[in-house]
Amino acid sequence: MVTVPRSDMATTDAETGSSNYGAQEKLPMKALLILAYQSFGVVYGGTFALYSLLCRHANLSLLPYQQDADMQLSTYKVETSREVKQGLRAKEFFEKHPRFRTGLLVVVLLGTCMFIADGVFTPAISVLSAVTGIKVAIPSLHEDIVIAVSCCILIGLFALQHFGTHQVAFLFAPIVIAWLFCIASVGLYNIIIYNPRGIWAALSPVYMYKFLKLAGRDGWTSLGGIVLCMTGTEAMFADLGHFNQMSIKIAFTTVVYPCLLLGYIGQAAYLYKNPGDVSESFYKSIPRPVFWPVFVVATLAAVVGSQAVITATFSIIKQCQSLGCFPRVKLIYTSKRIHGQIYIPEINWILFILCLAVTVGFRDTITIGNAYGLAVITVMLVTTCLMALVILVVWRRNIIEALGFLVIFGVIELFYISACIMKVPQGGWVPLVLTVVFMSIMYIWNYGTIKKYEYDLQNKVNMETLLKIGGNLGLVRVPGVGLVYTKLVTAVPPIFSHFFTNLPALHDVLVLVSIKSVQVPYIPSNERCLVGRIGPKRLRMYRCVVRYGYKDIHKDDHKFEDKLLQSLGEYILMEDDAEEEGNGFDDGADGKMHLPGIQSSSLVHAVNNDGASKERFGKGKESSGNSKVSSSENPSRTNGKKRVRFETPARKELNPAVRQEYEKLKEAREKGVVYILGHSHVQASSASSMIKKFSINIVYTFLRRICRGPGVVLHIPQENSIQIGVVYRV
Repeated sequence: MVTVPRSDMATTDAETGSSNYGAQEKLPMKALLILAYQSFGVVYGGTFALYSLLCRHANLSLLPYQQDADMQLSTYKVETSREVKQGLRAKEFFEKHPRFRTGLLVVVLLGTCMFIADGVFTPAISVLSAVTGIKVAIPSLHEDIVIAVSCCILIGLFALQHFGTHQVAFLFAPIVIAWLFCIASVGLYNIIIYNPRGIWAALSPVYMYKFLKLAGRDGWTSLGGIVLCMTGTEAMFADLGHFNQMSIKIAFTTVVYPCLLLGYIGQAAYLYKNPGDVSESFYKSIPRPVFWPVFVVATLAAVVGSQAVITATFSIIKQCQSLGCFPRVKLIYTSKRIHGQIYIPEINWILFILCLAVTVGFRDTITIGNAYGLAVITVMLVTTCLMALVILVVWRRNIIEALGFLVIFGVIELFYISACIMKVPQGGWVPLVLTVVFMSIMYIWNYGTIKKYEYDLQNKVNMETLLKIGGNLGLVRVPGVGLVYTKLVTAVPPIFSHFFTNLPALHDVLVLVSIKSVQVPYIPSNERCLVGRIGPKRLRMYRCVVRYGYKDIHKDDHKFEDKLLQSLGEYILMEDDAEEEGNGFDDGADGKMHLPGIQSSSLVHAVNNDGASKERFGKGKESSGNSKVSSSENPSRTNGKKRVRFETPARKELNPAVRQEYEKLKEAREKGVVYILGHSHVQASSASSMIKKFSINIVYTFLRRICRGPGVVLHIPQENSIQIGVVYRV
């Protein structure tokens, strides 16, 4: 967030770039470059959001568990305008060539990993550049003290992440407003005092042309420093997902942008008369009476900006995990009121160690800035490329418009990134190393996940064959509900066959539970569960697909279990009516899937012969039609389980078979719930290449061992779980 102090580094690089061009002409040109690029407004950290948007409009996802029912979600918005020829060809090209879909994912991972690297550099450079102001006030201060103070602030910043930001978030807006007011006021003061008339010439493109023409190659390499003048503003873009478009437009056009303009132009005006202060222009341009107040506000703003990027890093890691591109990590929701505030302990301490190592290892903002600039400008370029695809495929505009956007913004970003690459030996290698490490982890995890899913799909079980085997083995039914967790959203997974053939017993009610992420940010709770039947009714075997958006909060506790079984009960009661009305979604394998309480308006509830309502599990909610479900304030408990009472008069007599099936479900729920999970071991087949064997047998296996297991992530109690060992040879 501390954008203005970083312009010192940009000015230093540009100043040393040319010795035959006067300082009075260079400063307006640099201000122009700064101001011109600020207007582009980079939406930072949105690579996965753009990728998910593309996947909704074209078959680009590598995980083949999308269903037709997903497209019926109220949040699954797809452009319905006439598709242009070029956009259709682009979709068909990616859909026909899996390698290019993989290449697109690699590009997305590149931008995402560079963003994660930015989560390392932003706190380091923001805090260090702010604290460096102490040396301006106290020149005799040793550099080690500045580093020590910066490290103490960083330690406090990362240590407080566990408590969340909701308790102090009310201070963030006043701090940012105070910071913007300070840089605008100081900038306006410098303009009035040092160059009230001539400095406005910086807005003319003529100076940019003259500078690049006369400075030549040195002017081009100076872009690697000038890029740092805009990199601070991405912290303000990093966590804007909680606000609507209009509020963002108003805030940036009326407050943020004018304040940044005044701040940068003010520094240029000060350097016009004091070119010797180029290395510390921001702090030296502050009037002495207000130096310490501005220093305090700058330090606080650095902390706020760092906090925004750290929080955004947590958010994008969560998105990657939801879409199968990152190992399972612990997600802690730090606020009950504000949606999306999360804390990831493993990522927090990894960022902390790397950030502290960068601060202590480099010890100066110029070297850190070289690394930081390359990370930021790479994310900008990836975002521009994805945005061009969105214009063509999603917005269905003409290819000329998409190419025009790509050329205008892409060429400018390529100029900057080419200059930043020249800084690789001076610190720019760090984001490249971090990106290679994170990309390898994310790609191998995604690759292993896809191979596991393909193995399950290729070795799916035929239910009729399984029942014949069960008849020969002497199939028995045991009391209770069995929840079998699987990634497959259709067919029966091989894990079930392995369990069934070794222990030929089924619970009274068996539910195959699939938890999957859909390429949308959020899914309404009443559209979350799809329920269907597997096999004949006498088996009492069902499938429940629980869908989440990549920004949804996923907490698997007793409420999740209650809601899942409540949806199953509603499905049993509505199934016949739904079939008569032709509602439901055909998944192509197990029959139709339904949204309980949504698909059928003729939902009925089990009642006694004398009209008294039956008790039912789960949390009460309103269903479609005139039916209501309510729970008392102090619900009775049986065996520690909450029970909810239905208060709905019967509209018609229930089918005796439906009543019996419903009663069986209720009895099974009273007996308890058992969770059945796979304890898988993945191995590369003997015919695989050495690279594949290394990726699967070593890297992927290592990641699975150190990451959290499915039972931990799903909050499944160990005493109620059964794990089945399965070897995947992919």
